Amino acid sequence: MDKIIIKNLETFGYHGVFEEEAFLGQKFIVDATLYLDTRKAGRTDDLQESLDYGEACQAIKGLVEKERYQLIERLAEEIAERLLLTFSQLYSVEITVKKPWAPIRVTLDTAAVCIRRGWHKVYLSLGSNLGDRERYLDFAIDQLNALEDTKVTVVSDYLETEPYGNVEQDDFLNGALAIKTLKTPEELLETIHAIETQAHRERLIHWGPRTLDIDILFYDDEIIMEENLIIPHVDIPKREFVLAPLSTIAPYYIHPVYRKSIIELLEELRGEK
Repeated sequence: MDKIIIKNLETFGYHGVFEEEAFLGQKFIVDATLYLDTRKAGRTDDLQESLDYGEACQAIKGLVEKERYQLIERLAEEIAERLLLTFSQLYSVEITVKKPWAPIRVTLDTAAVCIRRGWHKVYLSLGSNLGDRERYLDFAIDQLNALEDTKVTVVSDYLETEPYGNVEQDDFLNGALAIKTLKTPEELLETIHAIETQAHRERLIHWGPRTLDIDILFYDDEIIMEENLIIPHVDIPKREFVLAPLSTIAPYYIHPVYRKSIIELLEELRGEK
């Protein structure tokens, strides 16, 4: 990945936990590494095909000078998010915020925080078998698109499917989405649960009827095994109602555990029936 590097950008701000820092202010030094594709700009010599690092510097400087935070960790997060939301060319950024005159009782050159943040590609499944099913699926998409740090990039057609499990209930309407997000997997899970709650989702019966069900299928190519979060979703290879719509938007995506494409998993599942 190509990168544009901003080094030792001097700014002045009012960030710190001590009263004098917030009142008197102090110098902050910011480094920013911006990851993007510069090939077209390099071939055409056209600034419109790249990123104006002068504008990026002004965005950083303006945020440091206008806002006030106790922690430079928060400042670094805000700079990263501002750049990623402002400049659509960016895939990710690495931000270092240095505090040359940190008020601690030892001699040091600088205290600093360095973070890397970027866009993540995620696949989600949607399902509903209560009420106006299509309206609930559309509602989920609208709520995701309303988030500043998350956007829906591809939506499958909705498919009518039979319910999974041994609970007698109405057929489902299912779909799959691709999104890009700045959220961590845990933050995204919280957001999804909040959207389900807004759609009056009740978790009364395992595999039971629901107004809206949203599952995280894949998050980049990460493999996560936590108590409350498992990615990729463990039942993907068993669920035609997940694989069928997903195969229409990402047929050749390779499952990071099984090392098979979505279309291969779907064909294998159908072959077992």
